Amino acid sequence: MCVLSFLSIFASYRFAELDLRTDSDIPEVVPPTDRTPEIFKKALSGLSSRWKNWWIRGILTLAMITAFALIIYMGSFMLMLLVMSIQVKCFHEIITIGYRVYRSYELPWFRTLSWYFLLCVNYFFYGETVADYFATFVQRREQLQFLIRYHRFISFTLYLAGFCLFVLSLVKRHYRLQFYMFAWSHVTLLIIVTQSHLVIQNLFEGMIWFLVPISSVVCNDIAAYIFGFFFGRTPLIKLSPKKTWEGFIGGFFSTVVFGFLVSGCYFVCPVEYNSETNRFVTECEPSELFQFQKYSIPPLLQVVLGRETVNLCPFQMHSIALSTFASLIGPFGGFFASGFKRAFKIKDFADTIPGHGGIMDRCDCQYLMSTFVHVYITSFIRGPNPSKLLKQLLVLQPEQQLNVYKTLKTHLIEKGILQPSLRG
Repeated sequence: MCVLSFLSIFASYRFAELDLRTDSDIPEVVPPTDRTPEIFKKALSGLSSRWKNWWIRGILTLAMITAFALIIYMGSFMLMLLVMSIQVKCFHEIITIGYRVYRSYELPWFRTLSWYFLLCVNYFFYGETVADYFATFVQRREQLQFLIRYHRFISFTLYLAGFCLFVLSLVKRHYRLQFYMFAWSHVTLLIIVTQSHLVIQNLFEGMIWFLVPISSVVCNDIAAYIFGFFFGRTPLIKLSPKKTWEGFIGGFFSTVVFGFLVSGCYFVCPVEYNSETNRFVTECEPSELFQFQKYSIPPLLQVVLGRETVNLCPFQMHSIALSTFASLIGPFGGFFASGFKRAFKIKDFADTIPGHGGIMDRCDCQYLMSTFVHVYITSFIRGPNPSKLLKQLLVLQPEQQLNVYKTLKTHLIEKGILQPSLRG
């Protein structure tokens, strides 16, 4: 599946070399409508457009943070549904831009195949998640065992069906454009769906790996906007004329401090499925990473702080790395999105949230952040998972389980952990 995705990207570049159109020839997208509630328009009618936008963005930001806090309170399953909903909306926004830009060509099956490929890729990724984290649940249901056992073959077969339908839909006068749109859909899937899957993977590692990165990006976005609004004088990058060095630097320091302060030892347990209660559970004995420990303060700082030691959670050290990425590299996801929007002469991806734009406008940095967190966990944090290993052992046949038991017993005896049996 990934090979075909990259082949489609290569094909798009190859066709682009043959396309003589310039950016000025790209048809303009219909500008989004203003969805600002009338009550806001009346209450803020006496303000300048700059301050009006400030208040609208501020009020709706608080509303979104409140809604997000409520969903967190409702548990891990609701967070997963939220991620899936955001993924679908972001995909819809990007595909809609492609459809509007080339609306005059009436490409056959473009949107239908785009949504079909979205379903295929989600079936593949979430099937992998079910096989990984719900092994004991699957083992009790024969109909699911077949789907899991042949999951990758089924996924590939579904993708091939869509691939063949695309080939059959090719029209002579639109060959080049249809391959453009094929690549458009696949790159969108690569960016949106793959990284949404990584968000879910991070959540299973513990809700703290979901909350701290997301809140760090939100904090950086808010802090950079505030510093830029009040103190911004020096342009940062041409892709985003409103971004300033003052906002960028202010956002960096604010985010690092925020990440360090909010990274307490809470929501630390991995999310697991309890097959007996049919519920997600987050109960565990916190690892050393999430237990407060004493650290010696450097001599120079001891004079300033008036103490020799300080109690810190080791995760707070990792939070500095996460918040640094969120404030220094994360904004490049936004710059990338700005370049994309400029290429197609649009201000926002959609008009879903007044003052903010579309859902993709709010998540452009989050997807880049989720990939970094996943790589960070696998590189520096994750170790062997006994619970996951046990689930895999329980799926084995009885004779396979006995072989594992005998091998493990022999190994423990050789290491002197178990005493050899006196019988026999």
